Amino acid sequence: MLPISESLSEQDNQRLFELEQYIENARDNFLGYPVSKDFDYSEINHFFKYPINNLGDPFEDCTYKVQTHELEREVVGFFAKLFRANPKDYWGYVTNGGSESNLYGLYLARELYPKAMVYYSESTHYSVRKNIHLLNIPSIVIRSQENGEIDYVDFENTLKMNRHKPAIVLTTFGTTMKEAKDDVSKIRDILKGLAIQDSYIHCDAALSGSYGAFMEPRFPFDFKDGADSISISGHKFIGSPIPTGVIITKRSNRDRISKGISYIGSLDTTITGSRNGHCPLFLWYAIKKLGVEGLKKRYLHSLEVAEYCEQRLKDIGIAAWRNPNSITVVFPKTAEEVKSKWQLATEGDISHIICMPNVTKEQIDLFINDVENCIENPEELAEFNF
Repeated sequence: MLPISESLSEQDNQRLFELEQYIENARDNFLGYPVSKDFDYSEINHFFKYPINNLGDPFEDCTYKVQTHELEREVVGFFAKLFRANPKDYWGYVTNGGSESNLYGLYLARELYPKAMVYYSESTHYSVRKNIHLLNIPSIVIRSQENGEIDYVDFENTLKMNRHKPAIVLTTFGTTMKEAKDDVSKIRDILKGLAIQDSYIHCDAALSGSYGAFMEPRFPFDFKDGADSISISGHKFIGSPIPTGVIITKRSNRDRISKGISYIGSLDTTITGSRNGHCPLFLWYAIKKLGVEGLKKRYLHSLEVAEYCEQRLKDIGIAAWRNPNSITVVFPKTAEEVKSKWQLATEGDISHIICMPNVTKEQIDLFINDVENCIENPEELAEFNF
């Protein structure tokens, strides 16, 4: 074994070596979680020697200068355009991930409408429930349809009983297990139909937001469709060695809650004080290399692999399915051996594979082979719920 660090003992070097081997093996054998692993930021690794801290508002000047605010603004601008935000009324920042982005969307909505009720579906990401609890906002859970999409009839009926209150609606563009997508236009139409004027729609687009603009036909989820804020995860479809996210909202709404902080010479508009300044650099580098066409190409590749995976599972008698334009393949939960090897997320009686841009048809074939071997084994057959 070559020494990883000359300043550490042989025993500590051995631990680092074993840790790297463990992580590398785990990375190479997971299909069940939405994390891209085909990124390469080696060309900008030298920035790790700097204490980059993006504290404060990225759109305001700050007395701390070891930051990447300029690149962060470009990242925000890129996604604001992708999400069809008003070019004269958008704002955002790079967060620590989708959970913080959702927290910000809900926090902004609560500050605008302190007496509001929050509505979200039972398929919503678990972070939303936690965020609602942290913000101490009253909420109602709406039923989900079989495909994971919000039940619009249940939403409208529930809303009717609370017409006297402002409404904060948390929609999802790519649910955790089934990659279902809530129609923001329908939600907005229901609010208008009930004459609820004080309302706010936050779209959790952690997974699907990065490629939502490339779906054909386009699914309603962005600002032109009626969203007031949208969040995505940067480490999912794009890929990053550090969890990261982006929140995009309307600057006019942000202005209503901002406060000046003399210590840093900037506005207090973000959730955390100190913020990771390397992640905006990673995302800027990625979108500069990929561009819109590169992101679209990644999506079309993932879609092709997902179609292939679904068909291969059907070919061996497994009832696999996908939501339209989804890169997530849903099927009955697998045998424990297969689930463990491929790190498949499982909820209730279903598992899924998410065909991120790094997933290949060859990997799918290896997975199918493992499933077939279990099916051929009578002792393992009972593990599948067909």
